Amino acid sequence: MSKKSTKRDWLDLATKEIKGADPETLVWQTPEGIPVKPLYTADDLENIEHLDSMPGIEPFVRGPRATMYAGRPWTIRQYAGFSTAEDSNAFYRKALAGGQQGVSVAFDLATHRGYDSDHPRVVGDVGKAGVAIDSVEDMKILFDGIPLRDISVSMTMNGAVVPILASFIVAGEEQGVNQKDLSGTIQNDILKEFMVRNTYIYPPEPSMRIVADIIEYTTREMPKFNSISISGYHMQEAGSNLVQELAYTLADGREYVRATISKGMDVDQFAGRLSFFFCIGMNFFAEIAKLRAARLLWSRIMKEFKPKDPRSLMLRTHCQTSGVSLQEQDPYNNIVRTAFEAMSAVLGGTQSLHTNSFDEAIALPTESSARIARNTQLILQHETGVTKTVDPLAGSYYVESLTQQFADEAWKLIEEVEAMGGMTKAVEAGLPKRRIEESSAARQGRIDRGEEVIVGVNKYQPAHEDEIDILRIDNAKVRESQVARLNRIRKTRDNAACDKALETLSNVAKSGKGNILEAAIKAARQRASVGEISMAMEEVWGRHKAETEMISDVYAKGFEDDENFVAIRKRISDMSDRLGRKPRVMVVKLGQDGHDRGAKVISTAFDDMGFDVVIGPLFQTPEEAALMAVEEGVDVVGMSSHTAGHRTLAPMLLEELAKRDAADKIVICGGVIPAQDYEFLKEAGVAEIYGPGTNILESANSLLTHLQEKFRGRNIDV
Repeated sequence: MSKKSTKRDWLDLATKEIKGADPETLVWQTPEGIPVKPLYTADDLENIEHLDSMPGIEPFVRGPRATMYAGRPWTIRQYAGFSTAEDSNAFYRKALAGGQQGVSVAFDLATHRGYDSDHPRVVGDVGKAGVAIDSVEDMKILFDGIPLRDISVSMTMNGAVVPILASFIVAGEEQGVNQKDLSGTIQNDILKEFMVRNTYIYPPEPSMRIVADIIEYTTREMPKFNSISISGYHMQEAGSNLVQELAYTLADGREYVRATISKGMDVDQFAGRLSFFFCIGMNFFAEIAKLRAARLLWSRIMKEFKPKDPRSLMLRTHCQTSGVSLQEQDPYNNIVRTAFEAMSAVLGGTQSLHTNSFDEAIALPTESSARIARNTQLILQHETGVTKTVDPLAGSYYVESLTQQFADEAWKLIEEVEAMGGMTKAVEAGLPKRRIEESSAARQGRIDRGEEVIVGVNKYQPAHEDEIDILRIDNAKVRESQVARLNRIRKTRDNAACDKALETLSNVAKSGKGNILEAAIKAARQRASVGEISMAMEEVWGRHKAETEMISDVYAKGFEDDENFVAIRKRISDMSDRLGRKPRVMVVKLGQDGHDRGAKVISTAFDDMGFDVVIGPLFQTPEEAALMAVEEGVDVVGMSSHTAGHRTLAPMLLEELAKRDAADKIVICGGVIPAQDYEFLKEAGVAEIYGPGTNILESANSLLTHLQEKFRGRNIDV
């Protein structure tokens, strides 16, 4: 018999294989700063307390249910919504017939921000990146032929959560379904909106009241309905590392529990209906460890509230594959990325899953690409065998050690938030937002330097890009349809009864007495619109406006000796010397698109290079952006687009600049813009388009060339 091998034997063999070098040089530092060794052994499992845990039993590391997928697979819950309620309804019905097991609704940004489709601020947003919902009538159409008694509905809504949930409840009533029989989830997670996604309406304090009122009402009246989905997904999409996503999501959850208990509710009344929502990116084993650590830490957090029901300690989660990992370049690679991410979510123990379509870095998914995304999950469930055993990676030296490391590192951030007085205080101070933006800028630097490889983007690029079919929404047509329906409703409803219900809602908001959702349901029954219900509260609380800040010297770290970076800095410095000032760039987000990761990364990187950068406030109209560009005296206006509003908003911006004798300002666009739209934008007057995955150094060089041409046209030698 051969002797038992030891770690010393491995070290000797590894040293030979790497020709005498120290095997410790193979240690990898994750973006979270966690060292990943080339070899894990039983020694790495010492002092890990959760190793003896069992599925379905506290602390739930191995899963919230004893049998997990061996008893029942996870729910396939694809997130979709676009254009009109009629179009989205047809899409949902086909998806359910094709194997989807629940409906997950994406709303357009006008709806998210509490505006009706006829509001002048949402001209470019209606029906884009989600379905337009203005009233109960739209909600009834959305679920026509979909039995709400039998199908669970998840709704990603936070800002306008009150009118949307109220309209859903009334639509159910008019379908003959009692509130107590409605099942599903409303996201209702406002804290992360203030951190990253920005589809808020009201200031933090009244927003937290709304969260608590919804939890209170649904606990009392809707026992099958999950009153909140505490989301880390948008944090990772905004650039957080996995430890930040884990820590800040759980800290949000703790804050919501406290807010609900402050309403006089017992923790066991509502804790079982709390749910979570995590993003799953490309760090395969780290994502598995993150989900396992989340259950461990949530159990620890909930113990402080002294529940009597062990199910109150249990974390249940939905997951979605990453949108940030999807790439415009060589897009069929995204099918592979999504499959790996889906497998990671499943091995981590998710309860439901959405898989992204491969074309979502370019446009809304087509019916064909959505089918591939859905079938990815069906193949996992039926062909891979992963559903046959519970927590198949349990006991893995690497996974168990990584689970503990993620738990330990996340707990440090959770304790830091606690020291500030909780997550509301931390959000008001801007701590999580700042940390996430620093992480985002640092990652972009690693990608642009080639330290983090993205196949088809910064390495192994294809020689030729094939054009793919995209789904295009006629924004003007959708808006026209929505406005016509709104006008019909306002003409046919009992306006006196509607006004009285809205006045009652305002009084509930003002007095602090009564339940906000309960009052909104009465207004929805009278056919008050989403915008009118939102405005009834806005008149009392106002509309929140965030302070826009920019971080510095994060992107530039690691570029000190990079020839290209040094050359760009010199080029900008030389131009500044000749102009007597720095070249000035303004970065704007137009419409109701609050996804500002790209805009913030570009602003930070350009500032580090030496440009003078001005960041416009979120939610500007083209008119407001043009006025600001003139007042600030900028040379370049950079419009960041994430939600397909570019075809409407970019031409409007150019027109507004021309009205102010500022047509000579260079206008560039960046973000999620399909190649099929490039010619349209350039004909409108856009100088350059920088799609997802564009190297920032290359875009800076390109922009400097445009600036040189502009100044030479004015006979300025730069």
